[in-house]
Amino acid sequence: MRLIISLTLLSTVVFAQAGEVQLPKTLAWSAYNLGTTGYNQAVAIGKVLKDEYDVTLRVIPGKNDISRLLLLVKGRVQFSANGMATYFAQEGVFQFEHRNWGPLRLRLVISSNGESNQALAVAADTGITHPSELKGRRVPYVRGAPALNVAIEAFLACGDLGWEDVERVDFPGYNSMWNGIVNGHVDAAFANTVSGPARKLEASPRGIKWLEIAPDDEDCMRRLLKVAPYFTPHVATRGAGITVDAPNVGVTYPYPLLIGLDTTDETLVYSMIQVIHKHYDAFKNADPGAIGWAMDRQLLSYVVPYHTGAVRYLREIGVWSEENELNNQRLLERQRVLGDAWLRHKQNQYSEDEAFQLAWRSSRVAALEAAGFDPIWR
Repeated sequence: MRLIISLTLLSTVVFAQAGEVQLPKTLAWSAYNLGTTGYNQAVAIGKVLKDEYDVTLRVIPGKNDISRLLLLVKGRVQFSANGMATYFAQEGVFQFEHRNWGPLRLRLVISSNGESNQALAVAADTGITHPSELKGRRVPYVRGAPALNVAIEAFLACGDLGWEDVERVDFPGYNSMWNGIVNGHVDAAFANTVSGPARKLEASPRGIKWLEIAPDDEDCMRRLLKVAPYFTPHVATRGAGITVDAPNVGVTYPYPLLIGLDTTDETLVYSMIQVIHKHYDAFKNADPGAIGWAMDRQLLSYVVPYHTGAVRYLREIGVWSEENELNNQRLLERQRVLGDAWLRHKQNQYSEDEAFQLAWRSSRVAALEAAGFDPIWR
């Protein structure tokens, strides 16, 4: 009953108009926890909405990927300022293999692509400079955090390594992983280069070094993208131990990604991306990562499809190409294949959750391969 009420409220809300922008008087986003760069950027955009359109944006922090997306799926929020779990949810993998989830038909509105990197740091006192030198080293694994672990696995793959080639050290959470490297329990940790924990390592006796991946290191990039296709080459000029004169040549992915569902109202999406684009100058300095919302930083051919409302706006301003459209259509077809495979799979009877999930992995791979798609995870 609560779900029905929430969805009804979102669909019957009175819209306030301002030119071509049509927005409800109150909007809601889910985002990362208080104090994170994703949360701060959402709040900055909320100030623009209030100042320019008298629209109130409620930013609801979620402690993990499930809680952020649950708010979206249940209609408690119209959008989610989410991370790369967006891709995992689309694919129906890891925490989204459970019978209550499965692949979601998520849609991208716009994303933040700043001057930092999502990267693997090592303690400077290790002398490690390339992922291949992690062999035999102590590498963290964060329980219940596939986004972190897949990213670390991708860096290992760059160096032609796997978990069997390193000493895996398990941690209960992100902060404990970073405390672990500062205290000498592991040699590496993953984060955004501008994150607070990275600054703590930089200031410690161990110091910080971000591993570098040159774009022309083709074998490394091929292996990395095979594990995590959402990474893109990028040069970071902001972060712990990083300056414009001493950048980190590596890879990154957008954060946060502003997403909705395939059922999210087209006019709402069209208006939201328009507001962020037109009023970019008003919030770009509110957070170090906010510069990433600029239109010329957008990845218009990415791994998650854009919403029809976003495509409509991108076409109008002349930045949406035929190549972007072909990629988007291919992604929509991938989601259709995954959705159909999930519906077929749920018709089978499994008494145990583990049996359900193991069978889904096989069904997912078979469906994607039959349609000519790379399953990525097997």
